[in-house]
Amino acid sequence: MAGVVLRKVVKQFGAVKAVDDLSIEIQDKEFAVLVGSSGCGKTTALRMIAGLEAVTSGEIYIGDTLVNDMAPKDRDIAMVFQNYALYPHMNIRENMGFGLRIRKIPKAEIDARVEEAADILGLGDLLDRKPKELSGGQRQRVAVGRAIVRKPKLFLFDEPLSNLDAKLRVAMRAEISKLHRRLGATIIYVTHDQVEAMTMANRIFIMSKGILEQSGAPMDVYSKPANLFVAGFIGSPAMNFIDATLVAADGGLVIDTGSFRVRAPDSFASRLGAHAGRKVVFGVRPEDIAARAAASVDEGNTFAAQADVVETLGSEIFVHLTCGAHAIVSRMEAPESPLRVGDTIEVQLKMAKTHVFDPETSLTLV
Repeated sequence: MAGVVLRKVVKQFGAVKAVDDLSIEIQDKEFAVLVGSSGCGKTTALRMIAGLEAVTSGEIYIGDTLVNDMAPKDRDIAMVFQNYALYPHMNIRENMGFGLRIRKIPKAEIDARVEEAADILGLGDLLDRKPKELSGGQRQRVAVGRAIVRKPKLFLFDEPLSNLDAKLRVAMRAEISKLHRRLGATIIYVTHDQVEAMTMANRIFIMSKGILEQSGAPMDVYSKPANLFVAGFIGSPAMNFIDATLVAADGGLVIDTGSFRVRAPDSFASRLGAHAGRKVVFGVRPEDIAARAAASVDEGNTFAAQADVVETLGSEIFVHLTCGAHAIVSRMEAPESPLRVGDTIEVQLKMAKTHVFDPETSLTLV
């Protein structure tokens, strides 16, 4: 296995920079996820690592080897594509072993590697079938198995689960994560799905418009977003953003949205004091908005709001609330008494977990 380093990598298509000055370092045996919306440059970055796209400028290393001018077949990588890319006229055994056959690997070794990969992926009973006889999830496991038999330095996954239904995606996420632990492999995984990124990665790299916005462990990025884009992209439902003004009051700071006012925690004061009197963007995640507890005595972070939409998900509900001119979404435990559209409830914010952003730079202030 091997780590991967990208140094100031640029990929330009005409006047458009698909990847702009991308510098990342992925450790040996790490599960790294490049995540972002469509068109952010994540797949282009993956294809440059694979050698399927030429680098406009910058350097790419796999292990200690500069691979900019190295052919894909010489990079010792295996890639799993979104569309499976199986040969329809071959059975599963032949599909999994094809890459080894063209490399003139002895048949006995090919058979042994295919049997080993099939055992890992639960494909042992399917080796004599054709791809058309398999479900989508089974085909994806075959594509993964074809990569495993190569025993490469590096595995590259390009949105491998996007063609699967929701239930199967959950199962395949778990299988790929277990596979990573079992093989001790270096994996670079591309997805637009932030749930996949959060649940599978050791580290995530969040991209937008060809630029790396932030990288880090999933929970670090979730709890300490660097800017408005990251804060809005990571988390489901997305973070609520509300235009507000910071006001100095009663020896502290108050966040005034025009529709409600909440007191900033004392721990925010040192970082926000210089911004008193200025416009800010106040961010609060849906899970940090709850119905006020009857025993609560904290009046500094509560306000009344009306329920416009109630989405029941069993043990929890998503409530679309209106307070004055502002619409926010709350994710809370399902109450014992059903909450109905039109009800007015007192909600309470977990202020220590809220965020404040600079509207001009979009950077996080706290």
